[in-house]
Amino acid sequence: MISAPPGYRPSTAHAGLGEGYYDAVEAAAFPETILRYRNQRWAAHVGLGSLSDEQWLAHFGRFEPLPDNLEQPLALRYHGHQFRVYNPDLGDGRGFLFAQLIDDAGRLLDLATKGSGTTPYSRGGDGRLTLKGGVREVLAAAMLEAQGVGTSKAFSLIETGEALHRGDEPSPTRASVLVRLSHSHIRIGTFQRLMVENDAPRIMKLVAHCQRFYLDDMPRTDDAARPAAFLEAVTRRVARLGAEWTAAGFVHGVLNTDNINITGESFDYGPYRFLPTYQPGFTAAYFDQSGLYSFGRQPGTLLWNLQRLAECLLLVSPLEPLEAALKLFEPCFHAALRLCLLRRLGLKPAGDEQDETLVGTLFGFLHGAQAPFEQAMFDFAGGPARLGRLAASPAAEHYRGEPFDRLKGLLAAYQPSGDLALDDAVFSAPAPCSLLYDDIEALWAPIAEHDDWSLFADKLASIEAMRVAYGFSGVTNPPLAAQKG
Repeated sequence: MISAPPGYRPSTAHAGLGEGYYDAVEAAAFPETILRYRNQRWAAHVGLGSLSDEQWLAHFGRFEPLPDNLEQPLALRYHGHQFRVYNPDLGDGRGFLFAQLIDDAGRLLDLATKGSGTTPYSRGGDGRLTLKGGVREVLAAAMLEAQGVGTSKAFSLIETGEALHRGDEPSPTRASVLVRLSHSHIRIGTFQRLMVENDAPRIMKLVAHCQRFYLDDMPRTDDAARPAAFLEAVTRRVARLGAEWTAAGFVHGVLNTDNINITGESFDYGPYRFLPTYQPGFTAAYFDQSGLYSFGRQPGTLLWNLQRLAECLLLVSPLEPLEAALKLFEPCFHAALRLCLLRRLGLKPAGDEQDETLVGTLFGFLHGAQAPFEQAMFDFAGGPARLGRLAASPAAEHYRGEPFDRLKGLLAAYQPSGDLALDDAVFSAPAPCSLLYDDIEALWAPIAEHDDWSLFADKLASIEAMRVAYGFSGVTNPPLAAQKG
């Protein structure tokens, strides 16, 4: 075990919850530990930036405990609705909570794994993660952070030297273990398990824990009012998450209740996609044949999941205040969408009515013209400061007709916010950095065929340049102050 690095602040808060919330487990022993990705920027934020590569492999490949942290990994207990069918056989089946620490913004964060071996909840699976799955998660988290989405961070990716067999990838395929940095892994499904167990005392204990460690803006109340105040705080955060995904053109793919956490931070990237063009019915998962989790249905799905959380809280709260909290979702979502979209475009708000008109007009234009989504968001960024460039855009053929003229007129009336570094080289390029399906396949091919990671590194460098130019810090903020309700 290493001595504590400067700036490292450990925590064992989750272990303090005690029996009923987790099971102590052991990590798998891997044949190899080959470092493929290290998030040095976020390592610095949590006081681990000074670790050598060998120390990094020891902690995040062999899972030797961090100083003064959890003595054993904890597989978290939860249930959940999967495609709206309740499943009581869930829980951390190929991951665990490895450590907790305080970042330089004062937030309690988790270091949790994916692909670290079997647990009591593995349900016959091997507890492993494919290397391609790890690569995709690193890319998704980086891209969402660059687009202003409150997201978990891919902290580490280590190849493990195992050969895996999967039905949706050419097999055998290479294996990896991912470490994710996230602002809580307490899920709606965590509460659902306690509801099924009829465990009102543990629900109340978990609500108080969430208030203490994660929900700073949640008002201090007596015990009777605390569950509804908790639901309101979670509703505001989850509404904002839906707005951020919409502004980013992101489709999560698997919005089960075990994939929505109480801080409203996006995490767990399996069959995700970014929109090629604006299509409300666009889905990410080949097995989502009904389109339940399609792009346009994501906000409604988030609300449905929050309703399941409210059902859990009925064990400890009257119905009426919970219903009042849920009614905040729609106004909070629309207020957040206005501000998230304006932030992506680098424009100052002009008033709710005018901003709402811009949002509707923009999405209406994108739907009708089928302009490339990310290209259009890039072209329109800066509003009047960049409208003169539209004729030279690779998507210029889409920028014509009355709907576009109306949108252009609306954009011209806005003032740049100054958030975007419009003189940055990122905005001088003809096209933006993107992360479409074909982009990922193109950079995976040389890894799979020649162990060539150069395109992966180049893509991450482009995403980071985008994040800097857009001015997103990557820190998940409390609900937007302008959210009404």
